[in-house]
Amino acid sequence: MESNVVTISTLVDAPIERVWELWTAPDHIKQWNHASDDWHTIEAENDLRVGGKFRSRMEAKDQSMGFDFEGVYEEVEVNKLIQYRFEDEWRVRILFTSEGDQTKVVEVFDAESMNPVEMQRQGWQAILDNFTRYANGKSV
Repeated sequence: MESNVVTISTLVDAPIERVWELWTAPDHIKQWNHASDDWHTIEAENDLRVGGKFRSRMEAKDQSMGFDFEGVYEEVEVNKLIQYRFEDEWRVRILFTSEGDQTKVVEVFDAESMNPVEMQRQGWQAILDNFTRYANGKSV
């Protein structure tokens, strides 16, 4: 039986304060929040506080489909931790750890039941990899 908890991670060549800013600011989120180049995030809202909500509108560039990715923050510790939940109660926990001049970002999330766990891992990792490329390019 597959585990329903998935962990992915990356190492970003930027200090933790900069990584936090790039991860949480809506204008930045719109630049990196997609799993493949044929998708993009056209809107992003982020009320980063316990009880606050976030929403990103993701759409295929050919406009064939799209969806809102939204949830409510349960825990926020600046430059350290973000935990949120979706309407169906599955959760995501993101940890930020300083490693010298770099920042490790670890995401732990409950896999949903509609798609294979490995497919979800690959999709979420692709988004995290896009974030890393974006952040590494913006860290100067």
